[in-house]
Amino acid sequence: MTLTATSALFGRTGETTLLGRHLDDARAGRSTALVVRGETGIGKSALLGQAANAATDFLVLRGAGIETEAKLPFAGLHLLLRPVLAEIDALPEPHARALGCALGTGSGEAAGRFTIGLAVLGLLTRLARTRPVLCVVDDAHWLDEASTDALLFAARRLGTEGVMLLFAARDLYAPPFPAPGVAELRLGGLSPEAADELLTERAGDLPRHVRDRIAEEACGNPLALLELAAAQRDGRATESPYDVAKLPTHSKIQHTFADRIAALPESTRTLLLVAAADGTCDTGTVLAAAGLLGASAEDLHVAEDAELLMFTDNCIGFRHPLARTAAYRTASMWRRIAAHQALAQVLEDHGDADRRAWHLAAASTGPDESVASALESSAEHARARGGYSAVAAAYERAADLSPDRRERGRRLTEAARAAADAGQLDRACSLVRQAAAQLTDPVESAWPALIHATLAEDFARPAEAQQILVDTATSVAEREPEMAGKLLFWAAASALAAGEAGAAARAAETAEALQLPESRGARALATAANGAVPDAIRALREVLDDAELPLACTDQPLALRGRTAVAGWHLLLGDHTKAHELALSVTRDSRGEAAAGVLPRALAVVARTELHLGDHGAALASATEGRRLATDIGQHQSAAELAGVLATLAAIEGDEPRTTALAGEAPPVQAAVALSLLDLGLGRPDAALDRLAALLPGPERLETVEAVPTMVEAAVRAGRADQVGDAVVAFTTWAERNGQPWALAVALRCRALLGEPRLFARAVELHHAEPGRPFERARTELLHGEWLRRERHPGQARTLLRSALTIFERLGARPWAERARTELRATGESLGAKAHAPELAERLTPQELRIVRLAATGLSNRDIGAQLYLSPRTVGYHLYKAYPKLGVASRVELAKLGLTS
Repeated sequence: MTLTATSALFGRTGETTLLGRHLDDARAGRSTALVVRGETGIGKSALLGQAANAATDFLVLRGAGIETEAKLPFAGLHLLLRPVLAEIDALPEPHARALGCALGTGSGEAAGRFTIGLAVLGLLTRLARTRPVLCVVDDAHWLDEASTDALLFAARRLGTEGVMLLFAARDLYAPPFPAPGVAELRLGGLSPEAADELLTERAGDLPRHVRDRIAEEACGNPLALLELAAAQRDGRATESPYDVAKLPTHSKIQHTFADRIAALPESTRTLLLVAAADGTCDTGTVLAAAGLLGASAEDLHVAEDAELLMFTDNCIGFRHPLARTAAYRTASMWRRIAAHQALAQVLEDHGDADRRAWHLAAASTGPDESVASALESSAEHARARGGYSAVAAAYERAADLSPDRRERGRRLTEAARAAADAGQLDRACSLVRQAAAQLTDPVESAWPALIHATLAEDFARPAEAQQILVDTATSVAEREPEMAGKLLFWAAASALAAGEAGAAARAAETAEALQLPESRGARALATAANGAVPDAIRALREVLDDAELPLACTDQPLALRGRTAVAGWHLLLGDHTKAHELALSVTRDSRGEAAAGVLPRALAVVARTELHLGDHGAALASATEGRRLATDIGQHQSAAELAGVLATLAAIEGDEPRTTALAGEAPPVQAAVALSLLDLGLGRPDAALDRLAALLPGPERLETVEAVPTMVEAAVRAGRADQVGDAVVAFTTWAERNGQPWALAVALRCRALLGEPRLFARAVELHHAEPGRPFERARTELLHGEWLRRERHPGQARTLLRSALTIFERLGARPWAERARTELRATGESLGAKAHAPELAERLTPQELRIVRLAATGLSNRDIGAQLYLSPRTVGYHLYKAYPKLGVASRVELAKLGLTS
């Protein structure tokens, strides 16, 4: 069994399962003993506590080694056995006398270790007669020698008594605890996923980028994760890549390391400080800088002997993640400044300019334009390498050091723009507010306003975004008409995306009233939002045919968002292939430039197009990844849209609980479409029609026109075909204007359902001419096959129904597949039971599938991590989990599975 009696420990499933088996053995009368080993803070005590709390049917004896009692014979044994001292008298007289004398409850001569060990074994055996016994000994490394000998003597001789002895011992910075003959469990650091879960649970109030940095610094140590997170709440989070996080002032582990460091020679403490300040494990740089402050290579050996530093492959590293923190934070401010100055002094090469700038900044005590300029150069280098988070950090620190108010405002604006594109939305909001406070000129304030509007959209506040853009455009129109026109264009685009037709019209009217150069584009988008289908298609095509118009309305940091919007406009026109190509290019560039703030939006378009194109596995993976990232960074709008894609996938599969739950998070239109599709698949056409009728009152719009085919089928099946005539006309017009074969086929299907059944055959032909939209093709074949069967053409019907069934089964559309099977049986065809062996891809989680597909193409773990915003270690962890599920052991075997398609 696993230890489920109490709350779960993150990332310790294997360990808790092992302890559960040990407890089960004790319950069955098979005694066991186990030593849990690991570094400070790795979770040994938590695991022991989990075991004790799960042993509700045991007699649980708890003890611990106490450092101050480590020289007192039998002090640890006395603490453990104190609740059962009265039972000693029931032991055979020699054993009772020996153990009583050792523990101070009796008198007489001291017995030998062998006799006392037998007495302890006898006492545990006696206690286990009525129920199993669990002895938990934490910090066993501090046990006195006599207690250690007695307990390990008993542990090695337990057999069928029903006793479990569980010890925890520290690896470093403590006396050894050798336990030959006793099984061991060694705890390592948490996996990246488990560390993320722990931080989300215990520090979910901290921004995602702060949690990511904590996870990187903690190296999987749970105590480090929690203490570094607590420190972030006590003060402002540092963003310098060469600064070191603070620990809480009450941190016991910091005091432990501080005491060890304080006992070292001053020159060794200096070396530790410089190594902590450097943060890159560059041995040459650390020794050179430390040499300027009086340290030498000999101090490296002293630090190694003290088990604080390790030296491998010309790289200096701290043996424990919190040792670095203690080495840096226990030094005085002036010593830290001196360390950074020394590091800046030795980093003279051009290739070290960025590191030098950060160390100069860390050594600065007030505004300094020269250092601010150096940091700005560092920010642009980071932008060229595709790291928006680093860009934001460098510009923010440069702003702190800027003497001039306008320069401070400009640099804060740049930091906010980069933070927004990095997906650090809370941070971007704070920065944009600071920038606005520094800039008083309306034109200079326009860019912070644009970022503010972008963030409002991300937070699902489109009305706020549109109002900001309109107000800002009005304030700058006289001096900067081109800028004002661009702002109003994007106000109209925001309104179109949000389905706010009135807001789009107001943005266009404002642009026309001010006679701005981009008023034509704003009016076209307003028409796309407000107009009937023919006018909306014409207007949107006008925007898309002007290759410069949409993208010319953004600057470079926002260009990815503009391209995502263009992909969405192609989606509105039914061109899923073009939309897919554009959105995929945005996801590639977003990953390459670490633009996490854009990625969820692009993945929402990618997932919708993959759904339409019939790759439901890829759609699930894209939507799951995008939703997780959007949720992590607080991008509510994208999270809702991605929930809508997942709801549609669940609806196709007939999963009612999941569809209902996801639809509750989705935008209203997507929610209604998913729920109506579910209703139709489960044989509830009236409910499906009622949902869509409420969604599509009056003239149809581009955003809802693709819901018409489901509405038509529901109406016909409910006997209410007279209610959807206008909707069919609108959809047919849309299909004829966009010219997509699948759309024309579905339009013919709708007309066939309304009384022109001979159009079914032409609809099927059009579907076969283009491989896209397989779900719609299968629906058309199903409806045609049903009609043919009713018209007594079973042979023709079977061909279509078999094809539909194959597609439905491939897509996992269970209710639709069952409907096709029912129709096939009605034609006289006998269907055997279908084998349900899971396909390989279905054995994997969405994240595993995405990583496996990339690995199968030959990409390295580092390359995969760069694309998916994961560390190489995380990629390796997922492949380690995926290989056994797929029955492979290498990338070579993986490539042969055909999972890349």
